[in-house]
Amino acid sequence: MHKPLLLATAAFVALSATPVIAKGAAAPAGTDYAVRVAHVLKDTPLIDGHNDWAETLAGREGEKRWTIDLRRLTATGPDRYNTDIERLRKGGVGGQFWSVYVSADLPPLEQIKQTLDQIDLVRDIVARYPETFELARTAADVRRIHKAGRIASMMGVEGGGQIANDLSVLRAYQGLGAGYLTLTHVLTIDWADSATDNPKHDGLTKFGEAVVHELNRIGMLVDLAHVSEGTMRDALRVSKAPVIFSHSSARALDDHPRDVSDEVLKLLAANGGVVMVNYAPNYVSDAFRRWSADRAAERARLNAPPYGGLYIGQPDKAAAAMKQWEADHPRPVVTLAMVADHIEHIAKVAGVDHVGIGSDFDGVGNELPQGLENVDTYPALLAELMRRGWSDMDVAKLAGGNVLRVMERAETVATSMRGELPATGTVAALDRPAK
Repeated sequence: MHKPLLLATAAFVALSATPVIAKGAAAPAGTDYAVRVAHVLKDTPLIDGHNDWAETLAGREGEKRWTIDLRRLTATGPDRYNTDIERLRKGGVGGQFWSVYVSADLPPLEQIKQTLDQIDLVRDIVARYPETFELARTAADVRRIHKAGRIASMMGVEGGGQIANDLSVLRAYQGLGAGYLTLTHVLTIDWADSATDNPKHDGLTKFGEAVVHELNRIGMLVDLAHVSEGTMRDALRVSKAPVIFSHSSARALDDHPRDVSDEVLKLLAANGGVVMVNYAPNYVSDAFRRWSADRAAERARLNAPPYGGLYIGQPDKAAAAMKQWEADHPRPVVTLAMVADHIEHIAKVAGVDHVGIGSDFDGVGNELPQGLENVDTYPALLAELMRRGWSDMDVAKLAGGNVLRVMERAETVATSMRGELPATGTVAALDRPAK
């Protein structure tokens, strides 16, 4: 086990043995990193911007998702979960944005139906374990719930397609407790370009700008994870409130379009927003990103139905050849230290006030960095940054202080827009070509 993980986990298992440090006081110089982490997380809730636990439970458990014991789930093997209540506690989690994700390929009404199902599941989990979870809508809620020893639970709708081009649906999600909308997922939609699909709009359309404005008005955060750089720039130009990237990393370190360029990081600093760093290896390691693309290409070369492929119709030969390719091309190692590198780069370019954590746990399977395999490993990441010279105050900002500030500012903007009527524009009305 990674040394920082041993130290951090021990601190949370035996928290009663942690020396008492006065609230607001700096931890003594030379203090054990685990003790410093415990001190930080006692006063500041650790908030993760993105966890796909609900969607993974629905996909694996079916109807059992409503009754399965969530206190301890499988933690090893190909079907392991990254999340359960026991490990959330060990990880010192104080707040979580639970993703309510559905596939962007689904028809619009089916996306709405499945989004409501996901929201219902998150709310049910909170209701089943009131000693552990409590729904939160505001930064004040998060602080109060954390102080009470529970995990503040918020929701993020992970894709603009899930509103089906209807601002009333967006408001309905907010009414049910959704705290952010990711403007796109993997596909470009009618009003916004995705990072991983061909662009159609050069960013946001007029309706897309209206979505951002309505998010500001109703107090939901604008999430720019998954969107194209053009969409990032347009949203940063339009939004009156700070934005978030709920689970993205630094493009200077890994040239993936899901990550955030230095130019956008500078715009983000001016906006006041925060990038919550993703753990997914494709967005952390450029070597892994290239290897992953090569692996996909080789798999297609060996067995690409329905017409091509070196071993088309011969799955045993294709599997053996793929196994040999993987032996000849070892998977690049991705580590906790690399995730810390992304955090430090964003802090260097945008400032330490503009970085957070957005793990993507239970959304990327078993492909996670060494040392960051489960939700009990957050203390190890914070300890690594302390080892690199980060102060307790800056670690507190990363852990949750920055996103709380963003939430508070978004609440203030929403209050200032309270006199505005709900938006009623449509794609057809706002984006009709001019005559």
